[in-house]
Amino acid sequence: MRYRLTFVVGLALGYVLGTKAGRERYEQLKKSARQVAQNPAVRNTAETAAQQGRQYAGKAYHVVSERVGDRVPDSVAQRVRSLRERNTNGTAEDDWGTSNT
Repeated sequence: MRYRLTFVVGLALGYVLGTKAGRERYEQLKKSARQVAQNPAVRNTAETAAQQGRQYAGKAYHVVSERVGDRVPDSVAQRVRSLRERNTNGTAEDDWGTSNT
């Protein structure tokens, strides 16, 4: 209940502050966010983080596979295999929208 109350208070506070700031301030924030997102340093850092995430996910997959083994239902195992094959068959872009450049 405490977390719900905190969420509702935060939502209400954000709404009030947002309406007081108005459309002009919203457009300023949007422009600033776009500039940050288009910054080459930010883009490179995001790409590096995505690549590291893929590496760690691959390692985790192997560790979980070894520990779980044959206890996974065949339908789940087949789905995982098909997803891995789809992603390794030369796709240029992953599900996160980042390129492999």
